[in-house]
Amino acid sequence: MPSSTPDPLLLQLGSHRWLVPLLADLAAHRGARFVELIHRLGLSRDSLTRTLEAAATIGWVQRNPGHGHPLRPEYILTDTGEAAAARAATIAEAQGAIGLPPGAATRWGLPLVAGIGAGHDRFNALARLLAPATPRALSQGLTALGNHGLATREVVDGRPPTSRYDLTTNGRLLAAACI
Repeated sequence: MPSSTPDPLLLQLGSHRWLVPLLADLAAHRGARFVELIHRLGLSRDSLTRTLEAAATIGWVQRNPGHGHPLRPEYILTDTGEAAAARAATIAEAQGAIGLPPGAATRWGLPLVAGIGAGHDRFNALARLLAPATPRALSQGLTALGNHGLATREVVDGRPPTSRYDLTTNGRLLAAACI
């Protein structure tokens, strides 16, 4: 029987498109300056600002409390951010291995991959698992997963016709990293 509750950490990691690459980068470099993050992640200033604010609101990132020095990192991970960053690094590594560009996932992409990987293969089962998500958001997320080659949709002939979702090989690799 599949789990009936989504992973809260995975939901938080998926809450913003660039959180996973940001946390993975901060963990790999033990902090970073704003400009370094812009260049390494390929983000606009506004996107990086919003992502840093989201990570700070969750409590994963903080500004470095020390005195300024040109080489001192401007942003560092908090203690709770270290655990989230370890998981984000695993997910980012899997995304790189399957050729998925950073930030390609939608907000519900990672929870959908984990949900399908856990055995929730019907749309309504995924909707119950990811209760705050709207049907439109789930539909767009499933379509994006299909476009990236992570999930397939099979229409089962019957009355009424139903759809079942399954992960591709790349999707299973990403689901294993999400666990």
